[in-house]
Amino acid sequence: MVIYSTEQVSPEVIKITSDTGLAFFIRTTFLKIVSPAAIEKDAEFSEEEEDDIIDAGMTYSAECKAVEYLARAEQCRFNLAQKLLKKNYERKYIDVALDYLEEKNYLNDGRFARAWLNSRKINHYEGRKRLLAELLSRGISKENSCEALDEFFAENPEEALCEKAYNKYVRAGKSEEALIRSMTGAGFSYQLIKRTIRNAENEGLPESN
Repeated sequence: MVIYSTEQVSPEVIKITSDTGLAFFIRTTFLKIVSPAAIEKDAEFSEEEEDDIIDAGMTYSAECKAVEYLARAEQCRFNLAQKLLKKNYERKYIDVALDYLEEKNYLNDGRFARAWLNSRKINHYEGRKRLLAELLSRGISKENSCEALDEFFAENPEEALCEKAYNKYVRAGKSEEALIRSMTGAGFSYQLIKRTIRNAENEGLPESN
């Protein structure tokens, strides 16, 4: 490959046009072999060096697509990687691009977990077990999940959520057996469920059939 022209788009990003007319962008951080200073008009590169430049371009393309998704909403690394795979980016480019975005804190699984929990509580009343399982299924590490859950339940006591779930199922006309089954599935412990039922009975709240 012979360089026809280059344009410094930002401190780390260069637009390259080859002698064949192909134009693409690279982030110099993604280069492993070629020195950024060597990328200039009329420069020629070996096949290995050309591959390095192309890889940097593909990685930058994956980064840009990831940033598009992040601009719409918080993303977790696992789901973002799956979206990029569906766009036919190779895993090796995705991994490097997402590592870079994590380093810059544009992508943060802990932040995603907190945002997801706060969104989830709007229409769901669930306990720690269920929420932990949901976060783990989204590729969030157990450490990040537990930290986010600790913060979440500090502001949203599990007892209060359990009471809301209880009232919801009572209004739906569930028997106590069905109610306990549903609340267990929602991630509340059996002990907390029974305590919530006793409190409801003692306080004169609606009882299950």
